[in-house]
Amino acid sequence: FVTHSHIDHIGRIAKLVKDGFNGVIYSTIPSRDIAEIMLKDSLKVFGMGTGERKLPPLYGKRDVEKTMSLWKTLSYGEEVVVVGGFKVRLRNSGHVLGSSMVEVVYNGKKIVFTGDLGGSNDPILRDTEIVKDADYLVMESVYGDRVHEDVNERRRKLKSIIEETVSKKGVLMIPAFSLERTQHVLFDLNELVESSKIPVMPIFLDSPLAIKLTEVYEKYTDFFNDKAKAIIASGDDIFKFTNLHMTLTPEESIAISRSVNPKIIIAGSGMSTGGRIIFHEKKYLSNPNNTLLMVGYQAAGTPGREIQEGAKKVTLRKEGISVNARIEMITSYSAHKDTDELLDFVASSADTLKKVFVVMGEPSTALYFSQRIKDYTGVQAIAPEEGQQVELEF
Repeated sequence: FVTHSHIDHIGRIAKLVKDGFNGVIYSTIPSRDIAEIMLKDSLKVFGMGTGERKLPPLYGKRDVEKTMSLWKTLSYGEEVVVVGGFKVRLRNSGHVLGSSMVEVVYNGKKIVFTGDLGGSNDPILRDTEIVKDADYLVMESVYGDRVHEDVNERRRKLKSIIEETVSKKGVLMIPAFSLERTQHVLFDLNELVESSKIPVMPIFLDSPLAIKLTEVYEKYTDFFNDKAKAIIASGDDIFKFTNLHMTLTPEESIAISRSVNPKIIIAGSGMSTGGRIIFHEKKYLSNPNNTLLMVGYQAAGTPGREIQEGAKKVTLRKEGISVNARIEMITSYSAHKDTDELLDFVASSADTLKKVFVVMGEPSTALYFSQRIKDYTGVQAIAPEEGQQVELEF
């Protein structure tokens, strides 16, 4: 069962198939379509090699094709009975398009695997489905130790950053994850452009992968919340607006540098580890009139983290680049619940929960949040260690 199709959740499925797996793969239909795009895109990454330390690809084109032939789709709430008589349903997790929690019922007991849980007040997707009557909960804790900025403030902050960059006739670079983050940035820019809240300028979506994934979003608007559906029904394409240029080819990407300033460039990768954003950062980071806006998590050891922490020079594809541009961060673009939202989620099932297993977070964060669950709800909670075995009562 696939909760959603970010590559860190599905990246080895095709290898599993290559190694002999021949069972059924379940997800929602948007997750299935996104997975196919992501897995095919990963083949290109394998083809690039890794410099001096080239490794054989984990899987090939035929493995991806076989993987997709094993895939079956489920609607939210649709029940499937798997080996052993386990009844399984997918529930909306609100993280990205088509993302799911996995609800497993056996012998009258219910265990819910949350996958990634989306934050409240998402402007595009429906909120996370409320879980009731769960006996056990296996849940994420990515932001279990912090509170996000107000989602309603992010558009105001984005507007301010754009205006500051425009006043200097600069370039605003936005390294963005292709799935979910890019679509949310486009949504906000659409509102700012169409309400004339920012000056007219060229805006480039310079990511073939993000362009393909945005098309999947446009295909499955029935997964959107009522507000987003109403905007679309009024005739507004929430991902397209005046002066937006989607650049698919390398030639179109290179031509961006010849367009006049000010301008906005959205490109991957979100942590500046590769992709077309590197080309733009190498060209524009050294100029103090320009701005780099981070809208996503920057992992330790990545160029994005180095820049975020104030590095005055960063290595991009073996070339040292001075960092003189203004660096900004908007944390409310996160697609994960913060600690208060996670706690509210647990509280919805607190009356029936026997135990919560806190996973998928930094060890210190998982420990902190498991203690917070115990303190505020009285429910037993642990942050299990790798290899730890737990016996459940069914």
